[in-house]
Amino acid sequence: MNAPPVIAIDGPSASGKGTVARRVAHALGFHYLESGALYRLVALASLRQGVSADDESALAGLASALDVRFQDGGILLSGEEVADTLLEESCGNRASEVARHPAVRAVLLQRQRAFRQPPGLVAEGRDMGTVVFPQAELKVFLSASVAERARRRYKQLIDKGIHANLAALSRDLAERDARDSARAVAPLAPAPDARQLESSEMSVDQVVAQVVRWYREGNPAGGGA
Repeated sequence: MNAPPVIAIDGPSASGKGTVARRVAHALGFHYLESGALYRLVALASLRQGVSADDESALAGLASALDVRFQDGGILLSGEEVADTLLEESCGNRASEVARHPAVRAVLLQRQRAFRQPPGLVAEGRDMGTVVFPQAELKVFLSASVAERARRRYKQLIDKGIHANLAALSRDLAERDARDSARAVAPLAPAPDARQLESSEMSVDQVVAQVVRWYREGNPAGGGA
């Protein structure tokens, strides 16, 4: 029996891959995986429990014990809605540190792959096409300039009532890019067979339409309405 199809959308932080992936999943009637949320959840748990970002064993234990549910667009950690908390820069920066540990990635890998269910999955993150779903039917590497990504993240945070500083966001994103690209395990990089999409001058609608078009061109019988 063939495995359900996967569209893997990778890219740097604040490239818009989450919004794009959700909308592509909706357009095709597929499930959706925000892999970064799992790392942010480990980050949040580590911050709350005082676990060092360098304590690989303890962080892997947190990842294994996470009581998490994705429900109606929300994210529940031990029954508490934490979706907005995960957007805070302290969580994002700690998640980037947490993600460099092989033991943490190994624990979360199986959780991520379990999301692959009929009729299909749109998975977004940093290593969906290179590590988690290397046989994905479509791989997209979505990028945008640091300035544009900082602007998008700033608007996202301000709209949610979360204090933000545009200059600090730009600096944090540039530092996170460097850290994610240089890590020894699953560095941020496009898969050799990924379609690269630079979205700085594109609307969300245009990006979504392009990804859906690419998928349907390769799978003319696949994907919903």
